[in-house]
Amino acid sequence: MRVLILGGDGYLGWPTAMHLSNRGHEVMAVDNYLRRRICREEDVQALFLVPTLNERCRLWREASDHQVHARIGDLSEWSFISEVFQEFQPDAVIHYAEQPSAPYSMMSRRAADLTLSNNLGVTFNVIQAVREYAPDAHIIKLGTMGEYGTPNIDIEEGWLDVEHKGRRDTFLFPRQAGSLYHTTKVMDTDLLWFYVRVWGLRVTDLMQGPVYGIYTNENTDTENLAPFFNYDELFGTVLNRFIVQAVTGYPLTVYGEGGQKRGYLNIKDTMQCVALALENPAEAGDLRIFNQFVETFSVNDIAERISRVGNELGLNVQVKKLENPRKEAEEHYYNPAHTGLLDLGLEPHYLSDEALREMMQIALKYRPQVREDTIFRGVKWN
Repeated sequence: MRVLILGGDGYLGWPTAMHLSNRGHEVMAVDNYLRRRICREEDVQALFLVPTLNERCRLWREASDHQVHARIGDLSEWSFISEVFQEFQPDAVIHYAEQPSAPYSMMSRRAADLTLSNNLGVTFNVIQAVREYAPDAHIIKLGTMGEYGTPNIDIEEGWLDVEHKGRRDTFLFPRQAGSLYHTTKVMDTDLLWFYVRVWGLRVTDLMQGPVYGIYTNENTDTENLAPFFNYDELFGTVLNRFIVQAVTGYPLTVYGEGGQKRGYLNIKDTMQCVALALENPAEAGDLRIFNQFVETFSVNDIAERISRVGNELGLNVQVKKLENPRKEAEEHYYNPAHTGLLDLGLEPHYLSDEALREMMQIALKYRPQVREDTIFRGVKWN
């Protein structure tokens, strides 16, 4: 298929571009370097330098003989996105092109405005471009398990059957996001659901949990094809942050009581899930929702595992509980369903000691260039 990856320079976007081109799809990756710009402005950096998107495409072609087309531009500008769609004529659109940081979205009015306008503006333009230039294309949007919040009932896979006063119907599962970023993802889902009903679009919404890891099947032997690996408070996912904190002797930053539970997955499984959704597309007029994660852990669970493995490597890992800067339940019920992708053939990679050691070895290699002042800045929700 002809697959358009929006946000193709990102932590997940670039590995997806390699993975799908390796599977025989024709891929175009589009990005405006928003993540890179925010990192410069906020003075945070990834663990190691990452080549530009065009350079990555060249390196990937040399390593694999597969081509990824690159376009640099702002998808919130209609002239640019319409040009991309007319040129490429995609069969599928994978939508990663959003400001992805919950802490950044809560930093300031300026950051909140950027998050809201970028995320909803791009989603709206994607919908309009599909309608106008590729009406049969399958939209795969990366959502987040954070859309659901932490309700005191089991979380179903996107939908909930409701009986009320003797009548029954099915609705989107109630969502109560915990940050502005997560709220924009809720709004994305609502926009897509509206246009699925009105225009008969075909959409898969992947409600993904926090991702960890660096290596995929495509970059194991070529380090300059690895994705961004952020360890700072803004863009680093919790497990990735803890790995770098462990190897630098910085106490693991557990917020509050540490009982916050989430569903996690290895970056290799993100690649699997996206490919499965792509190659088993939704029907026209269907909003299909998958909960995309493999295992659930509390923050304390992750800290304990990293401490144990790190101490076995002689790192003397410490844990420090901090006053929680976020508005969230620190102990709660959490039991989300996640059978849809398993039914399509997902073969999970579980969080093993071996996987943690591999990540720690990479972090140790780059330890001299870690800036401890960027690890924690205490962005407060209120």
